[in-house]
Amino acid sequence: MTIPSLNLFLQSVVNGILMGGVYSLVAIGLSLIFGVMNIINFAHGSFMMLGMFITYWLYVLLGIDPYLSLLLSIPVLFVIGLVIERFLISYILDAPEYNQLLLTLGVSLFIENLALFLWSPNFRTLQIPYLSKAVTVGTLIISLPKVIAFLFAIIVTVLLYYFLKSTDLGKAIRAVSEEKEGSLTVGINLRRIYYLAFGIGAACVGAAGTLTAPFFYVSPHVGSVFVILAFVIVVLGGMGNFIGAFFGGLIVGLAESVGAAFIPGQLKQFIIYFIFVFVLLFKPAGLFGKAHE
Repeated sequence: MTIPSLNLFLQSVVNGILMGGVYSLVAIGLSLIFGVMNIINFAHGSFMMLGMFITYWLYVLLGIDPYLSLLLSIPVLFVIGLVIERFLISYILDAPEYNQLLLTLGVSLFIENLALFLWSPNFRTLQIPYLSKAVTVGTLIISLPKVIAFLFAIIVTVLLYYFLKSTDLGKAIRAVSEEKEGSLTVGINLRRIYYLAFGIGAACVGAAGTLTAPFFYVSPHVGSVFVILAFVIVVLGGMGNFIGAFFGGLIVGLAESVGAAFIPGQLKQFIIYFIFVFVLLFKPAGLFGKAHE
């Protein structure tokens, strides 16, 4: 373990917060799906990979700015989520949990191998001139793509929060999440809500893929890098808790970045999993979750 300078520590904090915003957006979609449908979606990382490739190819082939590609990646992933829910997930909602896990894992493997067949396993990066510049604040160097990704993540999160809190459809989604049987008695169509929840969850992680593509490598296996962190964040914040997923993402982003300043190499992940285990031991429902009676 090394003791970093104050400047390195502050730099790590800034980087961690910015990356944590993206992690939050990834985890919010996963948390929404679990909260409404009670399904752990192992294909979530593959959806993010598709969002990244949509952004990559739109820029390489058509010259479309990566952030404008949000206008396509979000609806495309939303539709993919609807189709997968309709023709696959809907048939195993009442099946044992291991069947649900195996199905979503199978969907993930199918999407990854299809991407391998179409685009090869090569690592790709986006080279965008105006994003190559860094913002300097005092002695801190701040990555412009990460700042933009963080701001977009905040905007998407706020809009989704407003949708769930203030619209009739959003309130219906929350009602199904909190009490499915009660929702049926007031006439809420559970099938419609499940479609929307899975589609919105896929759209959120598709947006996260687009926002990450300008500063992260793009490959068919990139989803596996994020999906494990997303599960950690969801459990850390409280399974199915929207606010918990957001702050859990910031905590994991900070832990990862600050940990890298103290601990070299892949050992930085130790801090993330130490926090994870600590929370499970002393608050099993998560930081923002409610304990079951």
